[in-house]
Amino acid sequence: MAILKIARMGHPVLLREAEAVDDPTHPEIRRLIADMAETMLDAAGIGLAAPQVHVPLRLFVWRGPTGVAALVNPELTPVGEETEQAWEGCLSIPGLRGSVLRPRRIRYRGLDAEGEPVEGEAEAMTARVMQHETDHLDGILYPMRMPDLSLFGFTDELARAAGSQPR
Repeated sequence: MAILKIARMGHPVLLREAEAVDDPTHPEIRRLIADMAETMLDAAGIGLAAPQVHVPLRLFVWRGPTGVAALVNPELTPVGEETEQAWEGCLSIPGLRGSVLRPRRIRYRGLDAEGEPVEGEAEAMTARVMQHETDHLDGILYPMRMPDLSLFGFTDELARAAGSQPR
């Protein structure tokens, strides 16, 4: 396994739509998933999409309830009308945070790291992470979802202004 270089905001790979993965069981894809997991953990992240490591493919890894999980060729749909405003950060936008409104619950489906179909529902933080990472696959960075840029800033400045660390 290897630690991969993370693309930062401004790199064109982050602004393009990623391509579907044809064979999640291909050794290169398995290696990519393992390297992405190691990279995410090393960077203290909770999610990482392939375009963030300069690979324009539709897959991401995240810290799930039982450890690191992968979702290949994800499809997400909101469940219900409830939304939630919360702070987000991104390994591709280091040192900054923004408050983003997203659906609180989602339904997801795709393939796991073994190429097996998976589907389910997620809510709260897990739903937010999955939506954030899927946005990367569509060339969207979280500031693009923010209508109010007064809720966007450097993490340390936001923490000083609020008297505590933004979540």
